[in-house]
Amino acid sequence: MSAHTILYIGGNPGYIRQLSENPELFNFNMVENSLAAINFLKQNAAIDAILCDLHLPGMNALEIFKLLRSQQICLNKPFIILSENPAKKFFSEAFKLRVNDFYEGNISVEDLHFRIDILIKYLDFDTGHQIDSTPKREYSIPWNKRLFDIVVSFSALTLISPLLIIVMIAIRLESKGKVYYTSKRVGTGYRIFDFYKLRSMRVGADSALQSLKHLNQYEAAETPREIVGAAKCPRCALKPDGELCSPALYAEGEKVCEYWFYEQKKLKGSATFIKIKDDPRVTNVGKFIRNTSIDELPQLINVLKGDMSIVGNRPLPLYEAEMLTSDDWSERFMGPAGITGLWQVEKRGKKGAMSEEERKALDNQYARTYSFWGDIKLILRTIPALFQKENV
Repeated sequence: MSAHTILYIGGNPGYIRQLSENPELFNFNMVENSLAAINFLKQNAAIDAILCDLHLPGMNALEIFKLLRSQQICLNKPFIILSENPAKKFFSEAFKLRVNDFYEGNISVEDLHFRIDILIKYLDFDTGHQIDSTPKREYSIPWNKRLFDIVVSFSALTLISPLLIIVMIAIRLESKGKVYYTSKRVGTGYRIFDFYKLRSMRVGADSALQSLKHLNQYEAAETPREIVGAAKCPRCALKPDGELCSPALYAEGEKVCEYWFYEQKKLKGSATFIKIKDDPRVTNVGKFIRNTSIDELPQLINVLKGDMSIVGNRPLPLYEAEMLTSDDWSERFMGPAGITGLWQVEKRGKKGAMSEEERKALDNQYARTYSFWGDIKLILRTIPALFQKENV
């Protein structure tokens, strides 16, 4: 039995005593916070495992785990959380994050040494995750959903082709320019594709968007009172030795924490989603095809191609998708992209503004819970929403 070289992050006297009294099992190094841990690990990769107290000044063990993963530090080293007291809430979150192990109460150094042996043996040294015999693959639409999409989209395109021709002639007669509109959208797994719609706005509408942002129906999230008027992040100010409260980003040449970067964007009123009520850029034909959702019909081509599904989360423009990469909101991209979905039938046509958090929560809910029969129910609920009176 050889001794394991480990890094212990914390300062629990009981753990320190047990580790130091068993040199035949552990050759341990100790640091007290995340910054010291990162500095140590960047210079000392030859360790066998990382032990971390659950509760630390300024940042708990789960946050340290996510920080190390985001910076690609020691992915191939077992990460074990130690907690003196039962911590059911944290245990559940650690399980979701795939933390390698979680000890509550007193530890047995012999069991801990054996556990590290097992983790080292069965850890995937490329990803830092436990080896799984299940082949890894990218998300693909379930076969029954994909078959339904092909049959419905092909049949619908065949039936509505006369209507599409008439509408395209009307669009061309009212205003010059192409009768269709394409844009880059982000769908499932952050995959980018060309998104098709009938043109409902005058030519050059995108260039006028900046001057109309004050009409945006989506409300930017409320900015915490303590950051208004502050020049620097108040949470970072509480950290020792210039430590950041969250992962670092570079904005306008300066290094800032991720939390402060997004709070400043919210402070400036920058909402993620943009939808303008009674948009002045919309043509007369455009108002009709929007209110009847005829402008959405070319997306059946996207469905036939496999870019989208009939039901799913709306694919987003690049400028919106790039703001939704955090753990809280990226889940929406793990479900299928679609023409109609949960948030449309829940909110579309209901008077009043919708917050970003409401829409993103509905998108996440669909990604977690969608099913074939659930999609059928959403399609049936979508039909009344097609004939809404409110222009959204």
